[in-house]
Amino acid sequence: MTKTGSLLLASALLAASPALAENTFRWGASRDMGSLDPYSYGDSFTLGVLNHAYEGLVRYDGDLKIEPALATSWEIVSPTTWRFHLREGVTFHDGATFTAEDVLASLTRASDPKSPLKGNIPAYKGAKIVDEHTIEIEVSANYPLLLNDLTTIYVFDAGWLKANNAEAPTDVGSGVEGYATYHENGTGPFKIESRTPDASTVFVKYDGWWDTPKHNIDRIEFTPIASDATRVAALLAGDIDFTDKAPVQDIPRLEASPDVKLLEGTDLRTVMLGFSQRDTLIDGSPNPMQDIRVRQALQMAIDLDLIQKKVMRGKSRNAGTLVAPQIPGYDAALDTPAKADPETAKALLKEAGAEGMTFDFNCADTLVNEEQICQAIASMWSRIGLKPRLDQGPRAVQTPKRSGGKVDVYTLGWATLPMLDTYSLTSQVLHSKGGTFGIFNWGGWSDAEFDKVVEASATELDNGKRQAMNAEALKIAKDHVLMIPLHQQPLTWATSSKVEHLPLMADNLPRLWLATK
Repeated sequence: MTKTGSLLLASALLAASPALAENTFRWGASRDMGSLDPYSYGDSFTLGVLNHAYEGLVRYDGDLKIEPALATSWEIVSPTTWRFHLREGVTFHDGATFTAEDVLASLTRASDPKSPLKGNIPAYKGAKIVDEHTIEIEVSANYPLLLNDLTTIYVFDAGWLKANNAEAPTDVGSGVEGYATYHENGTGPFKIESRTPDASTVFVKYDGWWDTPKHNIDRIEFTPIASDATRVAALLAGDIDFTDKAPVQDIPRLEASPDVKLLEGTDLRTVMLGFSQRDTLIDGSPNPMQDIRVRQALQMAIDLDLIQKKVMRGKSRNAGTLVAPQIPGYDAALDTPAKADPETAKALLKEAGAEGMTFDFNCADTLVNEEQICQAIASMWSRIGLKPRLDQGPRAVQTPKRSGGKVDVYTLGWATLPMLDTYSLTSQVLHSKGGTFGIFNWGGWSDAEFDKVVEASATELDNGKRQAMNAEALKIAKDHVLMIPLHQQPLTWATSSKVEHLPLMADNLPRLWLATK
């Protein structure tokens, strides 16, 4: 980074903090949040950042186990009804008292047909207030994953939504904005003091938080820094305290600094490629990828070992199935990564009459080394005679194309959050689109056999049987090459030596309410 670039970054960081507090935690993120409205897009990164201000009825603890949050307890009163007892004495950041009315308003908003988050509560049917601190939630019969779903259905103040005409959901993908896009009023450990999109968001400690703080942070300065080089330089210079995305190519340099600490692991997120299954490609030509032989050829052309060694610097884990080993429903028997076989790939293309196929390859900027991964894969496809048109762009540009079905082949990273179950992938990514199913089925795939297995798993209370159904769905996906699994990406955070404690969790979501500096 140039001296001028360093000065500009320093100026931006100082502008975000006119009077640097003693316990200011400066987070240099690789990207910005999509919105301050947690319902605007089912994006785990945005939801994770906003979890510092908003909370759900339950949450994951340090071991990713469900624990009480805004609800203190719950019970199943019938096969379709859960009763939640709400925490008393909780207040929103504007001082309003938390009650069952707020839960009902939030569930109504999240489940709205136009809500991008409706897929996060696929079994939700309705809710009924019992009293000020008790609410019953109705679900599809025998649905076992409600608590997992509720971890990211953050609770809004019903009065605040109504007063600001914000009862309807917003949608980042469709460009629908509202008051909640730029304003916040949660119950969480921090409240948002200011926000300038793509520049800075400042959180300050909420003294009225209901929980006992384990952190000692007064202020969080969240600054998106898209450039890997700039982000690393800022950390080494002491301009930021933390980045949640330390570039794999810079790990040796960071390890050598006495002022930096690295936290490393393997992400739950599986990186994969998806295909359009529509009749035509986006240029209007017939779609050869409806033929399984073409999808197999695309997979066989990819050298996963080479990508793991050269692009990911040995830090990723090659994948043969679409979920990570930690995810319920994972089947080790399916997890054999495909071996590169370009000659067989060429033969399959010839057999399918798809030699020289031209198609659009849509890539964004949200995955670790995504640009380099896409460039490498495009090159491998070119070597078997294909003609991919690489469409690389920022998430904000690519998301509307994907959600609108304007893609041929695309990248996707899926960690099964917040559900932490294979059903998250099978129901939201691979099931036919309709209702709460297939929200992220950008390729338009539809298979009755697959859908039947997925829907049956949603109501099976015997966990062993349910996970066998999950594994069966993953096998169908593998046999049909619905997606191409690439790898579980590396999880590497870096902090300044001043950060005393910051728990690294496999879901790759920083929880600064557990951090000390």
